[in-house]
Amino acid sequence: MLAQFVLFDGFDPLDVIAPYEVLQFASMLTEGAVQVELVSAEGPRDVPSGLPPLSLKATALLDPERADVIVLPGAAGDVRDPAELSEDEQANAIPAILGRTLETDLPRLAKEALEREDTLVATVCGGSLILAMAGLTEGRPATTHHLGLDVLGATGTIAVDARVVDDGDLITGGGVTSGLDVGLYILEREVGPRVAHKVEKLFEHERRGTVWARRGAAPALAF
Repeated sequence: MLAQFVLFDGFDPLDVIAPYEVLQFASMLTEGAVQVELVSAEGPRDVPSGLPPLSLKATALLDPERADVIVLPGAAGDVRDPAELSEDEQANAIPAILGRTLETDLPRLAKEALEREDTLVATVCGGSLILAMAGLTEGRPATTHHLGLDVLGATGTIAVDARVVDDGDLITGGGVTSGLDVGLYILEREVGPRVAHKVEKLFEHERRGTVWARRGAAPALAF
């Protein structure tokens, strides 16, 4: 299983590193059956994160034909109301950073991945907003950071206030640290619970919350 972790200008480092480390350690536990790599829509390059600045090196091109799993992070930037920011500061606001990804090849490649029957797309934090703004999640359940749930719902996506949402070929995670939960859930679902449990024990992190999925009995009450 090859998992590609997508980098774009302004990405949030923890959104990437947390699930990356989960699957990287799984590679050792499975004797290489799980493989991970950092990629970008432009191919190999040094990619700067958002605030505070930190660069990671993409070693390959995002390629839905090669990848079994594609993990898309959110952005790191100014979380203040953009209306309160100067013009220069607005460029570092999270909505602006996420919006700039739409001017790259990332939406096309993400669409291609979602259209492939054998590719799983996962997001952490604002990664789901990139897909939503590109019109790729309309009518589908997904989650994001709690500050972005209203924006997610406004795109026609079914916004679910949950730590992790499983919609088949699309898994979405909530706020920044949910990347650990997303990574462990991918590992449990795609590789198996014994490997996922071993990684969970090593990381001393217990997954939080119930993974929401559109199956089983529906609640009779809404509150």
